[in-house]
Amino acid sequence: MGHRVELLTYADRLAGDLPGLGRLLDGPLHLFSGVHVLPFFDPSDGADAGFDPDDHRTVDPRLGDWADVRAIGAGRELTVDLIVNHVSTRSPEFRSFLAEGAASPHAGMFLTLDRVFPGGATEADLGRIYRPRPGLPLTPVTLADGTRRIVWTTFTDEQVDLDVHDPATGAYLDELLARFAEHGVTTVRLDAAGYAVKTPGTSSFMTAETRVFLADLTARARALGLRVLVEVHAHWRLTLELATTSDLTYDFALPPLVLDALHTGDTAPLHHWLTVRPHNVVTVLDTHDGIGVIDVGANAGHGDAEHPGPGLLPPERIDALVERLHTATGGVSRRATGAAASNVDLYQVNTTFLDALGGDVDAMLAARALQLVLPGTPQLYYVGLLMGRNDAALLDRTGVGRDVNRHHYAPDEVTAALADPAVVRLLALVELRRTHPAFDGEWWLAPTDPAEPGVLRTGWRGREGSTVTLRFDTVARRATLEVDGQRRAV
Repeated sequence: MGHRVELLTYADRLAGDLPGLGRLLDGPLHLFSGVHVLPFFDPSDGADAGFDPDDHRTVDPRLGDWADVRAIGAGRELTVDLIVNHVSTRSPEFRSFLAEGAASPHAGMFLTLDRVFPGGATEADLGRIYRPRPGLPLTPVTLADGTRRIVWTTFTDEQVDLDVHDPATGAYLDELLARFAEHGVTTVRLDAAGYAVKTPGTSSFMTAETRVFLADLTARARALGLRVLVEVHAHWRLTLELATTSDLTYDFALPPLVLDALHTGDTAPLHHWLTVRPHNVVTVLDTHDGIGVIDVGANAGHGDAEHPGPGLLPPERIDALVERLHTATGGVSRRATGAAASNVDLYQVNTTFLDALGGDVDAMLAARALQLVLPGTPQLYYVGLLMGRNDAALLDRTGVGRDVNRHHYAPDEVTAALADPAVVRLLALVELRRTHPAFDGEWWLAPTDPAEPGVLRTGWRGREGSTVTLRFDTVARRATLEVDGQRRAV
């Protein structure tokens, strides 16, 4: 995986539809050897931007069909989301449950309060439950016969949690895995995986039972030839654990640590993380979600007591970082973050990465150079790739915080962005990672130099003397590269 560089994108927001995305990947974006296409299921524009499809089996006809998905996967790695925690209240299975109640063949799929707490739940029981937004993850619904039930809704009241132990749910997930495998998918991303099992007396987040379920689901996916990417925002020690049990997980600690270093000129926390982080990770700076601060904080209830202890940044430094980001964005991220907007996750700062750096293009390219030199699979988000800025107008129209970093590009905007000198420079970094033989060799990280505490040095030594060396200067907010001994602009 040393040379693989991936694109993370929505089909419609970058290219209009799946065929359009395929043309971009075969044309100006051919450097990307993999692509993670965010949910394209029907519909792709629901309450949670595609993560609440009516039918997970069906491609949104406005975007294309499964043949278009297969075409995108031809000749490149293709990642697709498996939404394991919930389905939409508009799904055929849940509508059947509402209409038929216990007589529905799908009734057992949906997690009700009494299924988790058959003897009733105490205030203490409910208080232990971890949820990424205020309030309890419970919503009352009325069946056709007038019966009232309370269902689990971890994210929004339009996303009903599944009972992953129910045979019908197991069959449903297996059907999806098989469909993915049949249509050219290489990697399945387990979305919201940490919430999948509810266990009384615990936080119901990444419990021992959750781990057993994920291990079983991973085995079922691997049996179909699929690689598994587990998506969890939590204490950094959980990233280390997941790296031993899954094919891939995310390095979600990297984005806030890079921003902290560039805003403070202190590389110590970032350097420490680089010495302990696993290497079978998807390395990101920005994604379709916000910049997670929970990933560098102390365990504050989001998971078992197996991961206690301090975070990668102390609380006061995290608070200072968040304020610096709000200042850098001119206050736009404050309007888009937390309770200020309709956010699924309150622990993330919503902004483009470029705006988080105050629009400093050279600092952005320095951060990208670091991302592309580190071990792992670098993944570039479409807005960040095109040096996009916060879409405050879209935020104002929808009131959804994450939309500030989910711009809808028109074709002429894409063409103009790809001609931007900064984007050309970034694509040259992608080309370096994709082709240079040093990345087949050994990665190294130099000790921090007391004379230059704001500078981080890292790189690769490959066969026949090939080398790539990065000097990441967080005080100057610039980076320089040496490639086979020759200095090269970033």
